[in-house]
Amino acid sequence: MTTHPNKLRIDIVSDVVCPWCIIGYRQLAQALEATGTAHEIHWHPFELNPDMPAEGQNLRDHVAEKYGTSKEQSEDSRVRMTEVGADVGFEFRFADDMRMHNTFNLHQLLHWADQQGRMHDLKQALFTAHFTNRRNLSDDSVLADVAAEVGLDRAAALAVLEDQRFAAEVRTAENTWINQGISGVPAMIFNRRHLVTGAQGVENYTRILQQLAEMPD
Repeated sequence: MTTHPNKLRIDIVSDVVCPWCIIGYRQLAQALEATGTAHEIHWHPFELNPDMPAEGQNLRDHVAEKYGTSKEQSEDSRVRMTEVGADVGFEFRFADDMRMHNTFNLHQLLHWADQQGRMHDLKQALFTAHFTNRRNLSDDSVLADVAAEVGLDRAAALAVLEDQRFAAEVRTAENTWINQGISGVPAMIFNRRHLVTGAQGVENYTRILQQLAEMPD
């Protein structure tokens, strides 16, 4: 897809089960609105847990295993993320039975949605489905439901998940970013040149956008 010359191109490498990805995007969106920056956003796939079994895993158990996080640390982190999310209008509803999911199928569904110009809408709906409504994103029928809720064809969505027709393309896209050194998300690349990682906060994103606007093309 070509970039319009007057618009800032923003490539965002992210995963739907990454809380800081939705926080970072919401912070960036506020900064874009505040600065009146003409832009176009392109989402790209990244799997936080490519080896996660298909049925997923309890989120707290997963965090403890992966990062060595205690229950108290996990709770503190959840409180902090909930507060930061609320600041940018996103509701986190963490619970003890919340699960982490393998997201390869999600990324295939997003790839399909992109062909219809609806990837952004589906991405936002999946963030909400996971973090706010705690829906089971390991279930293909739930994924198809979410796709239908943003106006996509449910039967077609289910067929995409069942026949895995975009598996190779998604795997290639994931590896492209990994080979470029992306090892954590969110990773935002501005005008294909300037990499910013993590959720930077509205003020920092605003400063970054202002600096980019002052740079010669």
